[in-house]
Amino acid sequence: MTEQSDSLGEAVVAIVLAAGEGTRMRSPLPKVLHEVGHRALVLHVLDRLAELAPPPTETVVVLGAGRARVEAVVATHPLDPRVVEQKTRRGTGDAVRVAMEEVTCPDGIALVLCGDVPLIAPADIARLIAAAAQENVAIAVLGFRPADPTGYGRLVTDAAGALVRIVEEKNASAAERRIGLVNAGVIACRIAFLRQALPQLRPDNAKGELYLTDLVELAVAAGRRASAVEAEDPEGLTGINSQADLAVVEALFQERRRAEAMAAGVTLTAPESVHFAFDTKLAPGTVVGPFVVFGPGVVVRGAARIEAFSHLAGAEIEEGAVIGPFARIRPGSRIGPGARVGNFVEVKAAVLDAGAKANHLSYIGDAEVGAKANIGAGTITCNYDGFAKHRTVIGPGAFIGSNTALVAPVVIGAQAIVGAGSAITRDVPADALALTRAPQEMREGAAARIRARKAKARKR
Repeated sequence: MTEQSDSLGEAVVAIVLAAGEGTRMRSPLPKVLHEVGHRALVLHVLDRLAELAPPPTETVVVLGAGRARVEAVVATHPLDPRVVEQKTRRGTGDAVRVAMEEVTCPDGIALVLCGDVPLIAPADIARLIAAAAQENVAIAVLGFRPADPTGYGRLVTDAAGALVRIVEEKNASAAERRIGLVNAGVIACRIAFLRQALPQLRPDNAKGELYLTDLVELAVAAGRRASAVEAEDPEGLTGINSQADLAVVEALFQERRRAEAMAAGVTLTAPESVHFAFDTKLAPGTVVGPFVVFGPGVVVRGAARIEAFSHLAGAEIEEGAVIGPFARIRPGSRIGPGARVGNFVEVKAAVLDAGAKANHLSYIGDAEVGAKANIGAGTITCNYDGFAKHRTVIGPGAFIGSNTALVAPVVIGAQAIVGAGSAITRDVPADALALTRAPQEMREGAAARIRARKAKARKR
């Protein structure tokens, strides 16, 4: 759902700060590339910006460590953000200065937010932009009230509620530490003010850095207004600095997606055990059993059943289909209306047309399975010859017996029957019967003779 920024029609430039090294993550992966709901943190933030109406006219992402890896991921986003590098880590003020060198917009609102806060609400962003667009306002700061404000900068306001300054906890007085409204690290500034004020920032602090929060006092000193906007979705401002934080935000994301799915008419029989991706789409009436995992790219187009312990990714599921339990549907697959994929069946880059069945212990890869075809237990489409993948085509109404190997490329015609235990290497015409089993040999009394021989050997 898009959110109206209500910024009086002014241009909005977004700056995403993603230069932090994330040392507390203890991971070789750049922090903003860690994932929530199978999507990189920084892409979540860009998604939230894209939901604004209208979206930003310019978007700049400030990178540092691991620039090449992050830049490659950021380049995939539809907002088409520009990327700049903060070569020397001199604080948030310096990071914004580097970004503003790339901004071409002469005036409007500059929105600054962090690349490690993936669940920030577009509605809160829109309210912040609207506050910054008010008459004589130079800067607006987003705040929230955590249960424990320890460690956060406090938003100090005057009797009229106007923002006076932001004070870091270590520099705060006892009275200021009792302030419950804290800095969320998200600001919106007039671009003209930002260009004027950034050169005035001074590294007069223990870290010797340029703090973006000092812009508030610069605005007040210049006779301009500063506004504090309290977030309506404070949980969405949860940032990520450690693996433990990542797990907390993942849990919050999953909780919200489950609630959204159920509100939209999806039945989750054990909600706490279902895992969603950022783009999972489930039609109303769909029933999802316990411990189902949705990877990216799953669309259930009509009411279907996804039974327990199934894993789906990159797949389309049509109305009336039944998946699982214990099934795996891999990318490039489409399960047609009323089709069934049963326990311990893996489907990869394959289409099962309406009413087709693969109920037990089979691998269907790089294949087309026609309507109402039946795949017996233990069937394998042998799609890889060690050098390339090949396709198997199974016609409508065909019957594939158990424990069959279909060596691709191969075509099984409509209504054909393949006997159990066969290894099929050539095309089978429609309505034909194909068998490759060796003739069964019978030796009367041989079992008794074998048992006697074995018993005699044990006595020696």
